[in-house]
Amino acid sequence: PPAGGGAPSLSSLLLLLEALRGMLPRELEKQFSALVREALLTLRALIDWYLERLDGEGPERRVEDIPID
Repeated sequence: PPAGGGAPSLSSLLLLLEALRGMLPRELEKQFSALVREALLTLRALIDWYLERLDGEGPERRVEDIPID
């Protein structure tokens, strides 16, 4: 994508997450890590679902002829 446009890169996102983690009090670090882990697992599940949908032929659709008078 052209400079200044498009989605942020993965490295930028990881830097942001590390910065947020560094700003948290120690007692919240474990919860934040669990939150990030759950978000990544959810993202992985969505990607898997989408790829299965692309690979599959999908359900057969029933087509019925309707006479036109």
